[in-house]
Amino acid sequence: MTRIIMNGCGGHMGRVITELVESDKEAQIVAGVDIVTPPLAPYPVYSSVADVKEEADVIIDFSTPKILTKLIEEAQKRNIALVLCTTGYTKEQIAEIDEASKKTAIVRSANMSLGINVLIRLVQEAAKKLAAEGFDIEIVEKHHHFKKDAPSGTALAIADAINEALPEALPYVYDRSGRSEPRPQGEIGISAVRGGTIVGEHEILFCGTDEVITLSHMAYSKAIFGKGAVVAAKYVAGKGPGLYTMKDVIG
Repeated sequence: MTRIIMNGCGGHMGRVITELVESDKEAQIVAGVDIVTPPLAPYPVYSSVADVKEEADVIIDFSTPKILTKLIEEAQKRNIALVLCTTGYTKEQIAEIDEASKKTAIVRSANMSLGINVLIRLVQEAAKKLAAEGFDIEIVEKHHHFKKDAPSGTALAIADAINEALPEALPYVYDRSGRSEPRPQGEIGISAVRGGTIVGEHEILFCGTDEVITLSHMAYSKAIFGKGAVVAAKYVAGKGPGLYTMKDVIG
């Protein structure tokens, strides 16, 4: 049984994960952390991880980058793992996570969806062959109008994964409005669409002469991110120090 502290239990994803774990025989949320106690929470809720009295194996964090340092301190103090689902970390915070992983087992991913991470594998395999054949690569991501960052962290993670698969990294191009020229080879175009209540869509196009290969993923509910976080928590509980990704989780 994997014992979980749910940091950010009062938020949307915290509530989603709470519902998922209630029907999971291999996991249990022993405590929640949030500034506001959600109604009918099936576990004790504290205002800080430092106040949690229950023993646990892992902390799942869906909250804010602002408390990263405190989370790391508590995880190391309790000798438990971390699943970091929060986005928007600065370069300095990413470096802090890397350093902390020398002492603590940490899972961090730009997208916790199992489907997205399988898609990334497929994209890498396609890129190895098609980029060498001169195919242009374009990434189009779509999200709801409340999303503040653009492009999405997932789109950037897909682009990074493509470059990992290639002998030489390609530059990213986000805007062609100032250009008046044919599209050059040797770049990855990344476009962002914002509108309505789109949960999340990512489309990768490999455009060649007279043919286009498209790989895509559509999220119909944020529950997919919660499911991935729970799978990651069960994976990393009891692991030795290290920085793990969803690539490790899905095997």
